[in-house]
Amino acid sequence: MLLGTPLGLAGCSGPLSTLDPAGPSAATAALLWWGMFAAFSLVWLAVVGLWLYAMFHQAASDDPARARRIEKRWILGGGVALPVVSITVLLAYGIPAGHSMLPLPLSEGESLEIHVTAHQWHWEVVYPESGIALDDELHIPAGKPVDVHLRSADVIHSFWVPRLGGKLDAVPGRTNVQRLQADEPGSYRGQCAEYCGVGHAHMKFTVTAHTPEDFEAWKRQETQGDD
Repeated sequence: MLLGTPLGLAGCSGPLSTLDPAGPSAATAALLWWGMFAAFSLVWLAVVGLWLYAMFHQAASDDPARARRIEKRWILGGGVALPVVSITVLLAYGIPAGHSMLPLPLSEGESLEIHVTAHQWHWEVVYPESGIALDDELHIPAGKPVDVHLRSADVIHSFWVPRLGGKLDAVPGRTNVQRLQADEPGSYRGQCAEYCGVGHAHMKFTVTAHTPEDFEAWKRQETQGDD
C-alpha cells in the first residue's frame, strides 16, 4: 500500500487529470470526487473495523433474545440508516453541483458559442459568429463561459477536456451543449472518451485559452487570413 500511494498521487495531476481542475465546472466535479473519496474511505475503515471486531469479539452472553435485538440494531443501522444518510448527503451536494454545470442562461453577458462536429476521426470546429473553421483545436477567452454545441457526423463520440469539464456525448442527429470555462490562459488537452472505431485513440484535440485581448487579436488574425 505504501508503494502504491505515490503512484496513486501521481495520477492526480497532468494534462488529462480530472483532479487538477482549471475551470469552475471541473473544480466542482473534482470537489465532488474528493468528497465521495473521503466519505467512502470512512465507510471502508468502518467496515474493516467491524469485521475485525466480529472476528475477535467474544459474546458476553448467550441470551438468544439479546442476540436478536443486537441483530436488529445492526440491520436498521447499517442496512437502512447508513445508506439513507449517505445517499441523502451525496444527492444534497451532487444535484446542485450537476445543476451548476448546465449551460443555463447567464445573469450577465453572453457565452461564446462554438460548434463542434465529431467525425471518424477528427473534430471539426466552427465559430458561427465569425465563420472561423478549425480542425482538432479550439480557442477560447479565459474567464468567460463557452458553450460547445456538439454534433456527430457518423457514430457516437464523447467530447472531454478533463481539466475544464466533464464528458458529453456527440450523438448523430442530435445537438448537445456543454459549458466550459478556463480560469487562466493556457493549453488544455482533450480526447474522445467514447470508443468510436479503429482511429479512436487519435481523436485528440487542444483547447487554447487566451486572455480576452489576445483572443480578440487571434480572431482578427484568423478572419483576415481567410480574406
